[in-house]
Amino acid sequence: MRSLPRASRASRALRAAALTALPAAVATAAVAVAGVLVTAAPAAADDHEPSSFTIEDERITESSGLAASRAHPGVYWTHNDSKDGPYVYAVDGRTGRTVATVTLRGIGSPRDVEGVSIGPDGNIYVGDIGDNEGGTWPKVWIYRFPEPKKLRDTAVDATQFTVQYQGGPRNAEALMVHPKTGRVYIASKSQEDPGLYEAPTALSTSGVNVFKRVADLDMEVTDGAFAPDASRLVLRGYFSVAEYRWGAKGLGGKLDDEPGMPLQRQGESVTFTPDGGTLMYGTEGGGSRVTAIRLDGDLLPDAAAKGRQNGDDGKGDGGGGASVADGSDDGGEDADRSRDILVGAAAVGLVAMLLLGARGSRGGRGRRRG
Repeated sequence: MRSLPRASRASRALRAAALTALPAAVATAAVAVAGVLVTAAPAAADDHEPSSFTIEDERITESSGLAASRAHPGVYWTHNDSKDGPYVYAVDGRTGRTVATVTLRGIGSPRDVEGVSIGPDGNIYVGDIGDNEGGTWPKVWIYRFPEPKKLRDTAVDATQFTVQYQGGPRNAEALMVHPKTGRVYIASKSQEDPGLYEAPTALSTSGVNVFKRVADLDMEVTDGAFAPDASRLVLRGYFSVAEYRWGAKGLGGKLDDEPGMPLQRQGESVTFTPDGGTLMYGTEGGGSRVTAIRLDGDLLPDAAAKGRQNGDDGKGDGGGGASVADGSDDGGEDADRSRDILVGAAAVGLVAMLLLGARGSRGGRGRRRG
């Protein structure tokens, strides 16, 4: 596996070392400290950047998936984890308010909904793919319905697909639909044997859709997303994030640099903005924050990079790394990395005071299956 740039690697190592040993109460305190440090460095306003926002809907307490709308700019689709019912919510990224609640009809009772993605056919795909029993359920499901043309509370007839994995059951939280081919992918969450699974060319409502393992991964994955132009795939976990090239043969090499990632209480979701230039990170919890991280350099999908070169967004190439776009540009990647290091150092200090020790991080693989 290729090494990361020193500043990025150091900041993420500190953050991961601190958080992997945190119980829930300590993690909440660390997030609070991180928030103070980040907000202590104000930035100039920039209306051209996608903004972070807070989900205001009190019903959304376990936002476990996030997908940028194709039909309604600035709107994001999300859903709760288990025990909520067949509901998907459209949230306005400008206000954080829910502008539509969609009730899915014609499906069974959702068990553990963990991912959402939008395909090139204009359909929304919802992954009822979680397995809190550690990968023992013999089958899981995907639900599909057309993205509503108008944003309002409505009920729609959804199509249900039955899914099994090559090699047996898996716990998974990341569902990704390829934005060009419409093929569906799932990344398993396992720490011991994480992998990327590919659906048949087209999903079928008759019988079982067997997802074939096509690549090994080296991280615990809680969500993932394709770039709008399909040139990149990003995968996130609780404490790490990775971006890969994607080509005609599927998963390519992992990029040397990593996208920026906010320190979150329980990071469960990620999506690209429609222009591909920004990542939006979500987390569980009431009143949860969706944080915008601007991409630069090789992290930019191909189409977004060409757009910036042509001056489409009025910004040049930042030369690699990422900056927080919390309604603003933070002035460059050095400031972002400095804040990452401060956040990591604060979290490490907090752990040192409250815990006797921390377990080490596990190494991993990064092999593609032939």
